Amino acid sequence: MSSPASQPGALRRLLKNPKAIAALAVLGLIVLLAIAGPLVFPYAPETTTSAKLTAPSAAHWFGTDLNGRDLFSRVLQGARVSLIVGLCGALISFLIGTTYGLISGYVGGRTDNVMMRLVEVLHSVPRLIIIIVAIFTFAPRLEGFLHEKWPEMKGYAKVLIIILSLGLIEWLSMARIVRGQVLTLKEQQFVLAARALGQSHTRIILRHLLPNLIGVVVVYLTLTIPAVILDESFLSFLGLGISDPQASWGSLLSDGKNAINPIRSYWWLLVFPAAAMSLTLLALNFLGDALRDALDPRARR
Repeated sequence: MSSPASQPGALRRLLKNPKAIAALAVLGLIVLLAIAGPLVFPYAPETTTSAKLTAPSAAHWFGTDLNGRDLFSRVLQGARVSLIVGLCGALISFLIGTTYGLISGYVGGRTDNVMMRLVEVLHSVPRLIIIIVAIFTFAPRLEGFLHEKWPEMKGYAKVLIIILSLGLIEWLSMARIVRGQVLTLKEQQFVLAARALGQSHTRIILRHLLPNLIGVVVVYLTLTIPAVILDESFLSFLGLGISDPQASWGSLLSDGKNAINPIRSYWWLLVFPAAAMSLTLLALNFLGDALRDALDPRARR
């Protein structure tokens, strides 16, 4: 049985979907700006100037913040941090959740029951508490280690812990989805035939089950990245994420919130980081929907 993801028509259906093209264009532009922006634009994200809290202009497209730093450069820096956190956290959840769900669904029986009860127990624990405890427990030690071994990574200890914490939490839903698919697939004729031929369990999982899960897993992966980005932004907004002068979209929104007052509104400090984050999240969600339609045309409305 061939994997839905391997069907030659899947890519063609994806590229014919206007939502997919628009989402890929937006994501490609944001990634390109995040990577190449610092090489092209003159202002570094940490460079302070005397032009404090200036409105958007030809010199500063997104205006400047309270310290005179160019907001456009800081939004691009925030894009790098938020996208890296989202991608790395989602990949960790992908590896753990797929492996866990494959084993649970394939073995079945008492092992499956125990593994799923463990998932339910972990689901009942508020993940924000776990992340906060991990940050306050490990961040000081990791910060000292990074300062000694890699000084250029100073200030990113909390980000690394957030990546690991979110990756180790977000896999729970992935495991449930994979497990449900495996329970259905392992009763199919091609799996029963592989067992009758004496193929090993490892070969059946890797050669027959996993390829047929790729479509579902990839779709869910594109929806996990926005969830991780939102969690990181929320933590940074609360001051638990990346520290100044580094920036993420959440920390920029927090800075903008602090600059708002009844006398004068520095609207650009909130509008541009929020717009960048919203466009990215919308593009990722549209891409996930388009992938679902491309990999499973029967799911179309």
